[in-house]
Amino acid sequence: MPLPRTRLRRIQIEDLWPQLDCGRYPVKRSVGDAVEVWATIFRDGHEMLGAAVGYRGPGSTQWREAPMRNTEGDLWTGSFTVDACGRWEFTVQAWLDRFASWRDELRRKVEAGQADLTSELQEGAALLGVDAIDVETALAGTERDRSEVTQRTKALAVDVDRERGRFGAWYELFPRSWGGFPGVERALPELAELGFDVVYFPPIHPIGHTNRKGRNNALAAAPDDPGSPWAIGSEEGGHTAVHPDLGTIEDFRRLVTRAREVGLEIALDFAIQCSPDHPWLKEHPEWFHRRPDGTLKYAENPPKRYQDIYNVNFESEDWPGLWAALRDVVVYWVDQGVQAFRVDNPHTKPLPFWEWLIQEVRTVDPEVIFLSEAFTRPPMMAALAKAGFNQSYTYFTWKNTKAELIEYMTQVTRSTLPQFFRPNFFANTPDILHEYLQRGGRAAFEATLVLAAALSPSYGIYSGYEHGENVPVREGSEEYLDSEKYELKARKLDGALLPLVRKLNAIRRKNPALQGLEGIDFLETENDQLIAYARRAEDNVLLVCVNLDSRAEQEGVAVVPVWLGLPPAYVVSELLADESFHWRIGRNYVRLGPGKAHVLRVETR
Repeated sequence: MPLPRTRLRRIQIEDLWPQLDCGRYPVKRSVGDAVEVWATIFRDGHEMLGAAVGYRGPGSTQWREAPMRNTEGDLWTGSFTVDACGRWEFTVQAWLDRFASWRDELRRKVEAGQADLTSELQEGAALLGVDAIDVETALAGTERDRSEVTQRTKALAVDVDRERGRFGAWYELFPRSWGGFPGVERALPELAELGFDVVYFPPIHPIGHTNRKGRNNALAAAPDDPGSPWAIGSEEGGHTAVHPDLGTIEDFRRLVTRAREVGLEIALDFAIQCSPDHPWLKEHPEWFHRRPDGTLKYAENPPKRYQDIYNVNFESEDWPGLWAALRDVVVYWVDQGVQAFRVDNPHTKPLPFWEWLIQEVRTVDPEVIFLSEAFTRPPMMAALAKAGFNQSYTYFTWKNTKAELIEYMTQVTRSTLPQFFRPNFFANTPDILHEYLQRGGRAAFEATLVLAAALSPSYGIYSGYEHGENVPVREGSEEYLDSEKYELKARKLDGALLPLVRKLNAIRRKNPALQGLEGIDFLETENDQLIAYARRAEDNVLLVCVNLDSRAEQEGVAVVPVWLGLPPAYVVSELLADESFHWRIGRNYVRLGPGKAHVLRVETR
């Protein structure tokens, strides 16, 4: 083996964390978060090392530095706080600290009783650049000499979004069932008072006439049937137009402004599909799939068929034009004040497209967040998050037993997923009415609501949930009977579950333990119908227990382990009912009615 041409570095930096796929993708954080950085750093010999995290924010060319400390063995850690949205970078630098090495060697010689230290003191004086030095001064020295500086060559990335990318309560509604944009605007103060953060609209664009679906997804529409909002486009416009029955673009802009005034924001649906009447069909026929006989291919996901929409062709020869047009659609709505998008079926579009589009949009406005509606295979859901989606719908809706919930939450929180995958626990959607809700009545709705709000930092409900709507279109289906996707409703905020919604949202805002994925530990209950867990964020500790049985009262215990660090006995406040109880380490008796829950805050530490 030939000699190396240059002297090799003797300091090794390994196992740098956090990073995804060897640095291919950024990890995610929110503004105000501390990024904890870990690395294994070592060198041959007995010399002392120093290390630091170098970091810089979006658009900055100047590196800042945060010190790292040696925690145990060769493991070093340091942190820096991100204070702006966008793409951050960090790296790790290590060096040989000659003065600290000399001081450590001198200390050991003194402790060993070595008397003649003349040579060692002269060596220290040379290092400090002085003529003489005593032992006391030497032992109190400082780091000032960086030798053999070694730096990880490739910086790692952190994608930083605003708080809403991590935490928030969403409410989905069809504006046409609320009196259009003016009607929604009138409802905004009450939605804000209920504690919601985001009001999400299905597509608000003109709806096609060709192959329009009728009530309950009928193939033939009656003259007064409004059609599905996801059949986007007509002679009145496409993805950058609003349905005239909802109002004007000026009405929409006023709605967005009014939402901000009361502490809400409007999220829009971004669905990449077109009705047969969309202007793009005439302007860009090359953007669509055609069968061998030349006819257009409508969307299908057997056994589901969507005769009223066409998918775009990402294999089109003019794919650059298609990508640019779709980016321009999103940027148009950003210009109207929208900073949150729920993306329809992103898992059926190319991952490179999403990575490109999200970076393009966040270059225009780094505060934009994207919610992925991808009920699909776990690797694809994870890949979409890596590509840039800030949040994702999840399998929570289908997890209704204690074992299923614990297994899923363990997957979501005790893996690498929290570094980049943020769940949004929607309890229902216009497409999903789970059997648990269909058969469990109000008790099932209450239990699901508490679990969604107290397990995930982000959660949502689709309007009608607060009324306990639970009738499927047919046995074994998760589609609603008389679905709002195909007909108008007369909606208003008067559902029986709204007081519980209000309490839960207030609890979430006041308790940091519910605002992140960290700090969740499941507790033994000795009853499979009772699920209990602790949520912790520094001194804020909540104990939650839910009866999953929607038909019968259940009793059991909540076993609080010693390692949670609570006192032997303490007071807990019942945040759902303004009561207090005395609890202790170990077994605590619990009895809950069908679907009922405890949300307890530990008051004595």
